[in-house]
Amino acid sequence: MPYSKTPIWRDDIDALAFQPADHAGLCMVHRRAFRTLLRTVPSPQECVDFYHTHSDAFQAAARAKVVRADGTDTANFHLTSRDVIRQLKK
Repeated sequence: MPYSKTPIWRDDIDALAFQPADHAGLCMVHRRAFRTLLRTVPSPQECVDFYHTHSDAFQAAARAKVVRADGTDTANFHLTSRDVIRQLKK
């Protein structure tokens, strides 16, 4: 998936997927993480909307996780609600 600012909702894993800047792998955020972030059971569209509203925090959380994991630039990974909350508080 070439870098795109457009996230996609993946029904097969019930998660939002996006490609972080400067990373070839995908980052997934499960609907349960959005449930914690939004304090409600969100629809896929509500998850996508929240991502768009806070895309800088999601991108920063993804960058931080890649650095912490010292993984390859093609690895896929998941963000938790805690990963995103850390960046929202900054």
